Amino acid sequence: MTLVIGVTGHRILAEPERVAAGIEAAIARIEITFPGRPLVVVSALAEGADRLVAEAVLARPGSRLRAILPMPQADYLDDFATSESRDAFLYLLARADEVVELSPHASRDEAYAAANALMLERIDVLVAVWDGQAAQGQAGTAEVVARARARSLPLAWVHAGNRKSGTLEPAKLREDQGLVSYENL
Repeated sequence: MTLVIGVTGHRILAEPERVAAGIEAAIARIEITFPGRPLVVVSALAEGADRLVAEAVLARPGSRLRAILPMPQADYLDDFATSESRDAFLYLLARADEVVELSPHASRDEAYAAANALMLERIDVLVAVWDGQAAQGQAGTAEVVARARARSLPLAWVHAGNRKSGTLEPAKLREDQGLVSYENL
């Protein structure tokens, strides 16, 4: 019986090495809590948290990836500013056992909200890479975490700075960057 791990989190991370170490600790705790179960990660494969968690899970033997894209792939590629980012997305997407492309929505925020809702329906555990703050827009990490908490889903919260509001500049947290808090886990 597989264990399905969802991911939500920030795209822009101030200290990715510390965050990646926190993600490793979170996944190790999940493996200890649910021993012997092959891991499946469900991710939109966005930059930052989505990719870090997907890569960490896929590094484990027997793990698999399911991608939920918030919109058709051709449109989603527009969200990645560099060719390196698009290539990294396509590399991970090629490793997915299943790819779900959602139909277009009236706005990108609605598309991301729909992808998040579908992800939450399909998972057993959530890894949130998050600063603990309210969302900077609709369909943000805070909303996904609130929905997971409402369902009492096991949650591994990797503390991570987001971006400074209204910019693409990373914002550091205090000394807790990369630390992990657990709920129902």
